Amino acid sequence: MGWLLPLIIVLCIIPFFMGRYPVEVAILFFTYIILAQSYRLINTTGDWSLCHYVLFGVGAYASGLFAKYLGIPVWVSIPLGGVMASVVAAGIWQPLLRTKGFGFFIASYALGEFVRLIWIKFHTPFGGARGIIDIPYPPVVAAIDFSRPIPYYFMAMGVMFGMLFLMYRIDRSRIGDIWKGIHTDPLLSETVGINVPRYRLLAAVTGAFFAGIAGGLLVHRIGAVDPRVFDIISMVYLVIWVVVGGTNTFWGPILGVAVMQSVFEVSRPLLEIRPAIFGTILILFLIFLPGGLESLGTRFKDFFKKRKGNQTASGYSP
Repeated sequence: MGWLLPLIIVLCIIPFFMGRYPVEVAILFFTYIILAQSYRLINTTGDWSLCHYVLFGVGAYASGLFAKYLGIPVWVSIPLGGVMASVVAAGIWQPLLRTKGFGFFIASYALGEFVRLIWIKFHTPFGGARGIIDIPYPPVVAAIDFSRPIPYYFMAMGVMFGMLFLMYRIDRSRIGDIWKGIHTDPLLSETVGINVPRYRLLAAVTGAFFAGIAGGLLVHRIGAVDPRVFDIISMVYLVIWVVVGGTNTFWGPILGVAVMQSVFEVSRPLLEIRPAIFGTILILFLIFLPGGLESLGTRFKDFFKKRKGNQTASGYSP
């Protein structure tokens, strides 16, 4: 963890030497890191849902609606967005707990799409297919205008580190160990007295809360929310981030977001074939590096250890 302080120092310096667009991309990057880590929390139980991006949207819609129509301060509406995402996740997971494997996968997509279609169908209060515009930006605090890029950059970075700290503590806690145990062997977990459905639900609600925070953080920077943003294509990108980074360690999704968002930005001129590029990357990782980028360190270590062992053995051979 000795690298954390230098990283924070670098992140605090670089926005003053970047243009506006890179700063906006960095804000989006901070938001996506929270989203990817929140998805990993759910993955630790073995549940790969296709509705997590919709829960991200629930946080965005809820925070935007609370701030715009109820006049709730942005600092309060963002956490409330997380709470609303948890509530919706609890409702979605009740029927999902009765499914397994491929059935869980498809049912999660169907229920998430049902929520998204509600946003499109009802113009009041969700704005229909056009979404919601004129969502309030954060106010000026102590002469700092958080609606400007650099102040919002520091706000987003602070929220990101705060959420990562909370998720890291949860991951290393007894609850986190139970979630991993459920993933490893759910039947064994039940035999030792663990209520597997209850802990799967807890993982979903917890992950949804952090996803909702990320949604609120995004919507108050953009100032608008569009239901088309939260479709299945965006959800697939989230799955790719996590698969490419890996889920065995806490840092895997961060690597996945960093690498794949870089690819996303570089491939902007190739908009028409971008899905094919990402699909190819996903297939290659599943075939040649199923553990994700986080497994590279272990692979290199094993390779050099094996090579050293072979050299030692050959030195003693007659």
